[in-house]
Amino acid sequence: MSAPAVDPVTQRRRGAGLIALDRSRSFGGYTLIAPQTAGGRVFLVDIGGEVVHEWRLPVRPGRHAVILPNGNLGYNGSHADSPERYAPWSMWHGGDFYEVTPAGEVVWRYQDPAHHHDAQWLPNGHLLYAACERVDAAFARRVPGGTDGADTPLHADVVREVDRSGRLVWEWRAAEHLDPARFPIHPGFGRYHWPLVNGLGVTADGLVLMSLRTTSGVIGVDKASGEVRLHIPPEVVSHQHAPVPLADGNILVFDNGNFRAGAHVAYSRVLEIDPRQDNRIVWQYADEVPNLFYSPFMGNAQRLPNGNTHITESSTGRLFEVTPAGEVVWEYVIPWFAEYPDEAARATGPGRLNSVFQTWRYAASQLPWL
Repeated sequence: MSAPAVDPVTQRRRGAGLIALDRSRSFGGYTLIAPQTAGGRVFLVDIGGEVVHEWRLPVRPGRHAVILPNGNLGYNGSHADSPERYAPWSMWHGGDFYEVTPAGEVVWRYQDPAHHHDAQWLPNGHLLYAACERVDAAFARRVPGGTDGADTPLHADVVREVDRSGRLVWEWRAAEHLDPARFPIHPGFGRYHWPLVNGLGVTADGLVLMSLRTTSGVIGVDKASGEVRLHIPPEVVSHQHAPVPLADGNILVFDNGNFRAGAHVAYSRVLEIDPRQDNRIVWQYADEVPNLFYSPFMGNAQRLPNGNTHITESSTGRLFEVTPAGEVVWEYVIPWFAEYPDEAARATGPGRLNSVFQTWRYAASQLPWL
């Protein structure tokens, strides 16, 4: 059978690979990409869009990969034996973590089939990650909102920290510390997971930041007491991802924009928020045509040392870098397209995708082995 005259993949027809580059104003460096549908291949791409290194992991990514301070790869893999908890589970669970050398040698592995979404590889070698557990029917009925009935089986988040030996050193349960009445599920989301912690971070003073997807908002939890000490509410953000604490105490957030109140079109933003000034937005990026920048799921942003911001528009596999004035100085579209390998994930994420959970930019000095 001959190939079609026109590429059937819409995103690829619009252009893939390096789209734009202003070398004089870009931070440069290398971008780490772990595509959701590339079968466990992880790519390091230079500023010109060329692949300079590749890892091949035994499982596809549950979510993302990072470069650790020692130069190794920290990989968040999809656990092959994680039981299906609800319909989208296979698309976004992880639970199979690897530390891998540049040569591909696995030097550490940790497994928790209850893990989903984000994980943070902490400076002390610990792993901080989100997991979930099913709550009883009485608690589920206390959680307001959502599209399903109150008797739908409900999972609630459990955030865990383990040390290098895999020993649990800290655990926080949403059902024990959050009042469901203050954190209702938005009517546009199902009632299968509450409040769905899709992103984590740790502030300089030790608060654990948690992005709450189905309820919308970001909280900061005191590790000693488990109490919420910081709250960026749904009036500021809209079903966001990736709360990143900055050196000055501000928080960078990828604001997805699902069900954004008062908006006649859906659009995403990147926000820098000062939680000490009543959650004031001190910087933001949005496209001048707002709906041309929109990722309904996943996404992250990274503040670079030169003041620019690296942005991952996850659903389209579009990565770009903007100056503080919002000018695009680098743009790259992930060129690896495929379907999810398992039927359950394809049911909720159909089509040939180039999506990615998060990507990160690194300076050459962070990759001495390259």
